[in-house]
Amino acid sequence: MKKIKVLLASPRGFCAGVKRAIDMVDLALKKNQEPIYVRHEIVHNERVVNDLKKKGAIFVKELEEAPKNSKVIFSAHGVSKKVKQDAKLYKQLTIDATCPLVSKVHQQIKLYDKKGYKILLIGHKGHPEVDGIEGQVSQNIIIIENEKQAKDLKIKEQTKVAYVTQTTLSLNDTSDIIKILRSKIPNIVGPDLDDICYATQNRQIAVSKLADMSDLVFVVGGENSSNTNRLAEIVKKKSIPVYRISGREDIKEDWLNGIKTLGITSGASSPEILIDEIIELLRNNYNIVSVENLDGIRENIKFKPLEKFS
Repeated sequence: MKKIKVLLASPRGFCAGVKRAIDMVDLALKKNQEPIYVRHEIVHNERVVNDLKKKGAIFVKELEEAPKNSKVIFSAHGVSKKVKQDAKLYKQLTIDATCPLVSKVHQQIKLYDKKGYKILLIGHKGHPEVDGIEGQVSQNIIIIENEKQAKDLKIKEQTKVAYVTQTTLSLNDTSDIIKILRSKIPNIVGPDLDDICYATQNRQIAVSKLADMSDLVFVVGGENSSNTNRLAEIVKKKSIPVYRISGREDIKEDWLNGIKTLGITSGASSPEILIDEIIELLRNNYNIVSVENLDGIRENIKFKPLEKFS
């Protein structure tokens, strides 16, 4: 008789910033007769984007793909000042769905710039959130992606230096980079790990606990989702087999050979239905599937969606 135990990490899935951004698109579609355009993926999840497309949302890579005088929503990752200026140039009405925790980093970097600091940004070059943070100021920001870049950093003495971080990084990796920067530049100022959002931190703590109890872990989320990839990295570092999957269609049957306890978690932009579908798949292939939600940090944070285009 085939049986498997499934452990579900807690918390997992949607965070408050992601839910707010999706709600903004939903509300705009319900309240407006004209087409609603969304610049970039509203969040990094293919299922979410496809569901919104079915409801009528039109996704574009750049603003010039949307007509002049149209209504455009900016993604949860945030945008540069230039993107907002371009929207005015195209006479487009906009709603900014930037996560409030990302907006906080935008304010920090502008303040450091105003005070004359040379700014370092700990994050992944090319990620939309990093592009948006970098685009808040005119100075050439130095992006630090790893410990080696931090060690190799050369800054003139007497230079005032500050750092900010992308919100979806690994807590441990970011902490190590900050330690290197503080040893090289004793007077550097920055938020320590406070820029890494509560949901990222909570999901990383939860997946670490999950990995210790599992023979195999599935991390459900988009390939381009930074926070999802960090979760998979945490499990991998514990030498526990792990697969980052977009959904049940990615699962190969031989992955589960000999597995008695399967751990499942999901990134902050992944809807719970993806996990429900995986459990349904398991129930179709096993005689007994027991499912347990692990205890974890309770999240009560909610962000109110914006509804008015301006």
